[in-house]
Amino acid sequence: MRLSRIGRVSLALVASVALGLGITACGSGTVAYLWVLGTQYNQIAGFKVDHYSGNLTQVVGSPFSSNGTNPISIAVKPGGRYVYVVNKGVAASGTTPATPGNIALFSVGGDGTLTFQQSYTSRGNTPVWATVDTTGSYLYVLDSEYPDTPEYPNPNHLGAITVFVIDNNTGRLQLVPNQQIKDSNQTQLTFFPVGPAPTMMRTSGSCLFTMDTGDQTIFPYAVGANGQLTLTANSTIATGAGQLTSITANGTYVYLTDANPTPDSPGGRVLPYTVGTGSAACSLNTLTGGPVNNLPLTSNPVYSMVDNKGKTLYVLNRSSLDPNNKASSISAFTIDPTTGKLQFLGTGGSPSAGNPYPIDAGPVCMVEDPTNQWAYTSNNIAGTISGKRLDSNSGELRELPRNSTFPTVGQPTCMALSPSVN
Repeated sequence: MRLSRIGRVSLALVASVALGLGITACGSGTVAYLWVLGTQYNQIAGFKVDHYSGNLTQVVGSPFSSNGTNPISIAVKPGGRYVYVVNKGVAASGTTPATPGNIALFSVGGDGTLTFQQSYTSRGNTPVWATVDTTGSYLYVLDSEYPDTPEYPNPNHLGAITVFVIDNNTGRLQLVPNQQIKDSNQTQLTFFPVGPAPTMMRTSGSCLFTMDTGDQTIFPYAVGANGQLTLTANSTIATGAGQLTSITANGTYVYLTDANPTPDSPGGRVLPYTVGTGSAACSLNTLTGGPVNNLPLTSNPVYSMVDNKGKTLYVLNRSSLDPNNKASSISAFTIDPTTGKLQFLGTGGSPSAGNPYPIDAGPVCMVEDPTNQWAYTSNNIAGTISGKRLDSNSGELRELPRNSTFPTVGQPTCMALSPSVN
């Protein structure tokens, strides 16, 4: 059947509107799946990210059980087929016994459905963070403390990293023993010690950095063959921070956030470093110019993220020093491609209009979609996800074209994206 000219124009208009609304056949408008943890009901909310609008729609069957208690960290194997959720567990209280933590493995279906596979136990106590290496071969799980035993005492309450090798076909985990350190019985440890009260870690090239809030230091390991973590010449890196809250990496640069207020920077600071090489591998060297103050009137920076192109650093602020506006926000900094130095995203050394960018209350984590168009924050106090349109050239953030706030599971903590499933 041949269409008239009017019919062809009408059909073209319908197609144009469909694209603008993110309506496509066979779900081809879904560019990623977004997973958001919630501690109130121990659940994982799953969303489809629309390629054309950034809009979020729930995955069928969402929310899913986290298969543990107090889910706080999530990691995705490259390729998007497997998701790992760290359930922190709950300490004993009165007559109520403790609930141990675990790592729950899920497979991702073609429609974004999460299917629980099995749980694993880290070698330390109270897992708090997880990350997958860039090759998708190893899962690193951070524990608040390693076990205090007569054979290997822990009087200083140091933390630990448990290393698992990931089966490429099933996503299942197998423990990697520590071949570098033995206990008093000459038995290999099943973990890799770090500093006190660790809360977060990041990989940068062949280095793995752990942020220790017990003494405001960074503990570096070099990543060797077969998943082994090797101690470097600088086993502990002092930061001079008063309250470390996050660490993020961008190539050879590492950025820390310090929420401790100072007279010069009442809203906290960003501490920029370069990563050492050669004999100084995995050391951190303070970037020329030193710490960078947070944006005016922002307060309590808790998380940081570098965009996919490495051009912009975003810092989540839970509160504000503006007596008339206590909203949470995102501070944006431009990263110099040659030196790694930071400056306010704007012109003439001043923040651009809208920077910092308002979001819902109590942000915890931030992610960017693989097409470099959309960014999202999980907001613990508001119980929502805030969405933003991201300009990958300028780094500026704008409201989504349709809807910028999405309800999620109770008391959301961290989040992650499965950019594709293959």
